[in-house]
This record gives sequence, structure tokens and C-alpha cells, in this order.
Amino acid sequence: MECRHGSGGQAAECRRPVTGRSGSPAVLPAERRAVGVVFIANGIVCGTFPSRLPWIAERLHLSSGLLGLVGLITSIGALVAIPLAAQFVHRAGPRAATRVLIAGSCLCGGLPVFAPDLAVLALIMLVFGALLGTVDNAMNAQAVEAEQRIGKSIMSGLHGLWSVGVLIGALASSLAAHAGLDPRLQFTITAVVTAAGGVIATAWFRDSRPARAGRKAEGPARDADTAVPRFAWPRGPLLLIGLVGFAAIFVEFAANDWAAVFMHWDLHTSEAAAALGTSVFAGSMAAGRLSGDVVVRRTGPVLAVRTCGVLGTAGCLLVAIAPDPAAAMAGFVLIGIGVSVVVPLVFAAAGRSGPSSAIGVAGVATVSYGAGLAAPSVMGGVADLSSLRIAFAVTSLLAAAVAAGAGLLGRKSGAAEGQLALAEAGASEVILEEDQFHR
Repeated sequence: MECRHGSGGQAAECRRPVTGRSGSPAVLPAERRAVGVVFIANGIVCGTFPSRLPWIAERLHLSSGLLGLVGLITSIGALVAIPLAAQFVHRAGPRAATRVLIAGSCLCGGLPVFAPDLAVLALIMLVFGALLGTVDNAMNAQAVEAEQRIGKSIMSGLHGLWSVGVLIGALASSLAAHAGLDPRLQFTITAVVTAAGGVIATAWFRDSRPARAGRKAEGPARDADTAVPRFAWPRGPLLLIGLVGFAAIFVEFAANDWAAVFMHWDLHTSEAAAALGTSVFAGSMAAGRLSGDVVVRRTGPVLAVRTCGVLGTAGCLLVAIAPDPAAAMAGFVLIGIGVSVVVPLVFAAAGRSGPSSAIGVAGVATVSYGAGLAAPSVMGGVADLSSLRIAFAVTSLLAAAVAAGAGLLGRKSGAAEGQLALAEAGASEVILEEDQFHR
């Protein structure tokens, strides 16, 4: 039992961890570790693909504009799937949905290197993007419910483990390129290992759906009969918070997807050295997220996010003027720190605000992941018109927007500010629910 001592003669306030119907508080750390394994597996797949983009581009003779088109198609798949995923994840439950989707996304992530031409690559990436968007909803929904059961912030740490996965994928790609390993063999091994690890980890997930036969589930479980709209869209303050997430994810996508290409094309490094650009970005983002829960509790979300926005802006500008690989890597380190805690804070707030964690995450993710749709086309288009240096200079404006919008993440949850409007396309009905979770 967790107790907080009162002041001025007030009685101490105690809160017992919520355990649910499937176990005791002792099993909660096991669930947290299991969710972390899924985040790592997803991160490894996401870090492997961009690190070998130079090889894919040279094999298929793709320009920066065509690479941007491939990224745009991937984002379209994700963005279309995210709002639709809410129904599947809510009905099946985050546990069952994550088990299926982590396997599908990891296995699909092994296919891009086998594409014989641009058309097949585009089709693979469309499906891959849809699977990534859906599994993202499922694993974040499970993470939000685990956070509620544990009773303290764990979202930043879990997203930190995702960044660790990206780092592992990028470093493995760098080593594979240095050793001359065929990317097709590397991607096959990565796909099988991550899919198996993710599926096994879901065995320790807690099923928060209400019990059958009239038994009421404990904890943060939501009613399975809750109306689930076809399209989830946040309104009011949560829409603005979603836009902060949009800016942060734009910067993250720009660095993650284009670091290796920038190092190889603009600074003329080897493929192995180019992959290190993605590695240092992922490593710094992981460090920021792994320490983020402690930092946010001490400084508050506003100061933490504002500082991150300033660092991200400086990093983008440093990359834009970098005279050598060392300076560029320093810039990617600053960008990684700059985006580290923003997205976890946005998703945690979203998941606690809707009728279910799946619907809440989907609502804000629809806005935030719009950056994934914009970033590839903006980066590739600006690079074709001028250079990747100018593209990173443009990205610094989005990082500055994160700093400017930091105050939105310090708003208190309440009837006016902790609600999520879920509107069906073409309908005016809105479902509102007050945020009941307090740290």
C-alpha cells in the first residue's frame, strides 16, 4: 500500500495498488517488463529499416524524392489504420490485439529488402505502415492500463525501451553493413526473432476486459459495450495537446528516417558510419525517455517539455550547418533528447481521458501521427528542391513549436480539460468522460 503523509495535522492518505481479477500486486512488475519487451521488439523493427535505407535506395535506384514517397506511403497506411484500430483493440482487448499485431508487424518488417522494384516496395510499406499504426495503438493502450494498475508513471520509461529497440536495430544494421552481411538475411533474422519475442511476452499481459457471466472486473477495465466510433478525434485542449505531439513526432521522424541518408549523401560517409547517425539519435532519445519519468516528477511537464523543445531546435540547426560527421552526430544527440519525453506525456494523457485506453490513444494519435504523413513528403520535397540541410532547418521550426506549446501539457485534468470528444464521421454525437486518474 502506498501512503502519502498529510501536513498541518491532516491524516495520511493511502492508496492500494489496483490488482484486477487476474493476480496480486506481485505480478504487476512482470506485466511492466512484458510490455517493455513488446516496445523493444517494435523499436528494433523500426530502427532496422531506416538504417539500411541507403542499401535499398542504391539497389532500386531511388532519389531522395522517391524515398520521401516511400515514407509517405508508409505513413498513409499508419494514419488510415490508427482511428480504425480503436474498434478492434477495444473489442478484442489490448492483450489479444497486441499478440496478433506484434507478430504481423515484425514479420512484415522483414519484407522491404526483398522488393524487386518501387511498386512492390510501396505496397509492402503501405501494409507495414498499417500494421505499425495498429500495433502502436494496442501496445500503448496496454501500457496505459498497466500504468493505472501500478499507480505511477511508467509511460516515458516504456517509450524509452522502444528507443532502446531502435538503437539495437540501428547498431545491428551498422555492424551488419560493416561485416558485409546481406540485408535480406539480416531482415529475415530480425523479423523472426522480434515476432517470437513479442508474442511470448504477451503471455504476461493482464486482460483488463470485464469478466463474463455478470462478474465485474476490477481495476481500469472499461465496459466492453462502450460505444466505439469509427473515427476518434480529440477536441478542445486535447486537440492542442495532439498538435504538440504532431510537432514532436515530425522532428522524431525526420531524424530517425533521414539521419543515415544525410550522413551518407551529404557528408559522404560509408553505409556503416551512416547507420551510426540513426544510432546516436536513438540512443539519446532512449536515455531521455528512460530518465524521463524521474525528471518529469521533479521538474513538472511544462519545464521538461520546454527544455526539450529548445534542445531539439538547437539540434536541428546544428545538423543543418554541420561541417563534418562529428558535428552532425552531436546535432542528432540534441534532437533525440529534444523529442524524448514529449510523445509519452501526450499518449499517457490521451489514454486516461477516453471511455477506454484504446479509444483515447487512437484519438490523439490520429492527430499526432499526421506528422508521419507530413514528414516524409516535406523532408524529401525540400531535399529535392534544395538540400537535406535546408530540410533540417525547416524541421527546427517544428521543434520550436514544441517549446512554445509546452504549457499545454501542464493543464490539470478536469471536466473542461480532461475530456476526449469522439465523433463519428458525419455525425454530431460526442462522448465525454472526465479523467479520473490522479498520480
